[in-house]
Amino acid sequence: MQAFKHITAVAASLPVDNVDTDMIIPKQFLKTIKRTGLSEGLFYEMRYDVEGNKNPDFVLHKEPYSHAEIIVSGDNFGCGSSREHAPWALLDFGIRCVIAESFADIFYNNCFKNGILPVQLPKEQVAELRDVATSENPEITVDLENQTIRAHNKEYAFDVDASRKHNLLNGLDDIGLSLQHVEDISAYEASRAQHTPWLF
Repeated sequence: MQAFKHITAVAASLPVDNVDTDMIIPKQFLKTIKRTGLSEGLFYEMRYDVEGNKNPDFVLHKEPYSHAEIIVSGDNFGCGSSREHAPWALLDFGIRCVIAESFADIFYNNCFKNGILPVQLPKEQVAELRDVATSENPEITVDLENQTIRAHNKEYAFDVDASRKHNLLNGLDDIGLSLQHVEDISAYEASRAQHTPWLF
């Protein structure tokens, strides 16, 4: 998993509450278990019409937002079904951070497991950052190590669980965490094989 420490990037404003996982990645794109190629379906029903033509008014089809790495949205981002394809699609597009008033729990957890930083801020601060995202200079700096966001000479502090912060800073998903103990695991397996060989 790619580590997240510090990024300065274009932020795209998505001023919508209750962005559910079906909006993020519709069900027809869930046939794959690969984490690549899903950016095609990201926000599909907002990005394209029923005939598959681009919606030129959608923010991610405009410059410089087609290269955005940050999304600033509204309340209850990532609600709906628990599909892990949602953070996969965001990451495949290049989104590394989502800033919102609140997140659905499962989506929030899945972000950390896939190298995306979800940042929860008060409504007024989110609104200010959406204003930044629609300004002539839509760049925002997100610093996980210091737990700050900087934009237009203003700084915002955010909270993050210490263990999730550690894992994201070091690029550790669940498998990575397990592999930190590979010597202990190997020793345990060797001991089990010696004492209960019929299990192996």
